[in-house]
Amino acid sequence: MELYFSPLACSLATRIAFYEAGYDARYMQVDTKRKQVLGGGDFFEINPLGQVPVLRTDEGALLFENTAILPYVADRLPAAKLAPAGGFERARLQQWLGFISTELHKALFVPMLDPAAPDDVKRYAREKVALRMSVLERHLSAREWLLDAFGVADIYLAVVLNWARYCDVDIAHWPAVHAYFKRALARPALARAFEEEMTLYREALARENA
Repeated sequence: MELYFSPLACSLATRIAFYEAGYDARYMQVDTKRKQVLGGGDFFEINPLGQVPVLRTDEGALLFENTAILPYVADRLPAAKLAPAGGFERARLQQWLGFISTELHKALFVPMLDPAAPDDVKRYAREKVALRMSVLERHLSAREWLLDAFGVADIYLAVVLNWARYCDVDIAHWPAVHAYFKRALARPALARAFEEEMTLYREALARENA
């Protein structure tokens, strides 16, 4: 499988899933400002929205959106046990992926991180932080992970929580969430992926400022 990614973007979640599974994927870095694949190629030809992640399957099909890609990767690499196989637990996985995608990723962090977002939009997003973090705090106060075992929902949530520091959101205000985030970062696959993509991010900044 092949992943189109941008360093430290939400596409990092799929890289982590591959690392957790010990899968040797191919990685295609994207300049999301210029909408170019590094080494050449118009990224709009891959994804008409110009957004990462994009997964190219072994059969050559393209798949968009974390909520689709992460369960697909988990199903293709079942030995890693990154997602429930079916039933109610699978529905709960979809619930959490939806929550992370819509209530955290898009509703909070996209406007707060977007330098072009108007101040009133950023303020509106910031006003939503406490309620959504309190939902996580209650759920995680008596649990190690979002579901009964670590999986793709935890990977996605860890990636999104990592953005909090860049938005002046201190997750230490929610002790269970903070402890959860530290547990996730202690996993070797996450530590490796974050370190590698931070290096790629710094290299991309250097190219941009050259």
